[in-house]
Amino acid sequence: MIMQMERWNPWWTGDPDPAYVAWSRLKVKWVPDESEQVSLKPFSLNFVSGPRQVGKTTMLKLLINRLLQQVNPKAVLYLSCDEFADFKELGEALDTYLRAKASWGVKTSYIFLDEVTFVDGWWRAVKSRIDDGSLLGSSVTVTGSASIELLKQREMFPGRRGYGVDVVMRPLNFHSYLVKVVGIKPAVIEDLGSLWRVVEANKLYSQTIADSFTTYLETGGFPLAIREFTEYGRVGEASRKALLDGLRGDWLRAGKSEATMKEVVSYLLEARAAPLSWLSIAKNTSINSPHTARSYVEVLKDLMTITLLSYVDPSGRTIHRKNKKIHFADPFIHKTLAGYCGQKVYEDALMEGVVASHLARRYSTGYWRNKSEVDCIVVEEGEIYGFEVKTGLRQVPSPKWLKHHIVLDKETTPLFLAGFS
Repeated sequence: MIMQMERWNPWWTGDPDPAYVAWSRLKVKWVPDESEQVSLKPFSLNFVSGPRQVGKTTMLKLLINRLLQQVNPKAVLYLSCDEFADFKELGEALDTYLRAKASWGVKTSYIFLDEVTFVDGWWRAVKSRIDDGSLLGSSVTVTGSASIELLKQREMFPGRRGYGVDVVMRPLNFHSYLVKVVGIKPAVIEDLGSLWRVVEANKLYSQTIADSFTTYLETGGFPLAIREFTEYGRVGEASRKALLDGLRGDWLRAGKSEATMKEVVSYLLEARAAPLSWLSIAKNTSINSPHTARSYVEVLKDLMTITLLSYVDPSGRTIHRKNKKIHFADPFIHKTLAGYCGQKVYEDALMEGVVASHLARRYSTGYWRNKSEVDCIVVEEGEIYGFEVKTGLRQVPSPKWLKHHIVLDKETTPLFLAGFS
């Protein structure tokens, strides 16, 4: 184990981190904003969650590299938890480091436990060492896919988080993609009342934004897909396989059948973002009950694979018992799962999903439907805004009750999303 720890922490002996060196040589790279959000003040217990392949490990390695410029390298511990058999082995590794730390005269340490949910009962190793005071001089950061386990295990630490924070790491949104990958800085929408002013301002970059949006619909905000497209002009199988392998593993860990989940995902793709009931999902798959159908969809939601919208009435009140609109949370997820299920990608559903998912990151977002439909409803400071995403020539009537009805077409959608940070 000591040899393993030295391999994971080459900076202890003055060697560079191979992962950081590899990142520094990439043609397309960026520093995730989330690296600034992690609390390094002792005592802290930070939770970093996010979908598969979104760059959580890279973010940790960049944070570690920054720390190494400021502190004794032996104050930094990184453990790759997918190589531990159980929580006892993890605890032994922590104890080994804590003893070494004391002998080195290190007072404050920075401990990073990567993909900690691979270790059954990992929280027992951390909690007991918080309780006995072993970790009180440390900032501890744990990462995991946005799985049910990690979401539940945060609750195992009541009153034991110190200065710790929850950091959610998502794929790049389109604004961040333009800033970090393309290298332009579009105007930003501070509030929805300024939306059209920002859209007009962003026409300065209209061709670059339009071309970049076409690429973004292929790569989404996933680093590996972005790099493959930049280097080869297309997204390769490596990034699709990495995402699918991770998702399938998480489905199984959540106790769900892969075959049944594939049916559910296939039906969601066929529905093209139409409002659905749990019963309709059950009837169109081999699932026996609406309750079971709901549990499959909620696993997808917990893994940040989908964006779930509830019905919002004309007063702005959310009605949870009504049907749900279900979008895929990123265009790369949408297209990868469509390929996995052998389903067609419909442009209208893809575009509406990108807008809905961007809105849902910032606002509580729903939809409205009666004789007509409003794709997305957002309430900001008492004002109700309705968003329609139009990919064809179809005219979109405005409901009489809706004061702010925003219609986004193929030209204005990229300009809007460019300003939506």
